[in-house]
Amino acid sequence: MKTLVLGATTNKDRYAYKAIHSLVDRSHQVVAIGTKEGMALDVKIETTKIPLSGIDTVTLYLNPKNQQEYYDYIVSLKPRRVVFNPGTENPDFYEILKQNNIEVEIGCILVMLATNQY
Repeated sequence: MKTLVLGATTNKDRYAYKAIHSLVDRSHQVVAIGTKEGMALDVKIETTKIPLSGIDTVTLYLNPKNQQEYYDYIVSLKPRRVVFNPGTENPDFYEILKQNNIEVEIGCILVMLATNQY
């Protein structure tokens, strides 16, 4: 299962970094996009909307305002679901995703992984 972490960072104190760590620890394939290039463990953080295929889940670490520039990109990836982590809730985007048959999950990916609900 391939996951895109959107809002990735090299800052080990941030939840986006912890999510990458947790996904990698559980042998998930991870792709990361953030505002600054770098590495989060062995995962390269891209800074552009790179062409991707086979994305099952997009997990968001961007506030709703910063999500807007990614709406079309995320929809074009045709993920099975998008996880809205705490602080990323965005009812306007939920509707766009649902109209494109993409599942919306509101929760914390760290908790989902820790409790085997991912």
